[in-house]
Amino acid sequence: MSIISYEDFEKVELRSGTVIKAELFPKARNPSYKVWVDFGPELGVKQTSAQVTVHYTPESLVGRQVMGCVNLGTKNIAGFISEFLLVGFADDKEAICLVAVDPKVPNGQKLF
Repeated sequence: MSIISYEDFEKVELRSGTVIKAELFPKARNPSYKVWVDFGPELGVKQTSAQVTVHYTPESLVGRQVMGCVNLGTKNIAGFISEFLLVGFADDKEAICLVAVDPKVPNGQKLF
């Protein structure tokens, strides 16, 4: 584990958002979905590619409140521009389990 300063942690923009659309991403190297998340009026809708196909279907993602890191820049994944990182933890088989917000909060809230 490496130690960072509180000031460095404050630079990380982990925000709440709601999945508004999700679909299969057959061009991705690993099984993935294209996911669109509404991060509220300040940030709007952002898209990403997410390897979350083990525990989730596109239908089960829509309407789910999630957390995303929105200030990492963009990344081109098989011709699809990923604008944020959807965050989660790996289970004992390395499948991603999304971080959840409970109870719901307004979209765009920054993690404290």
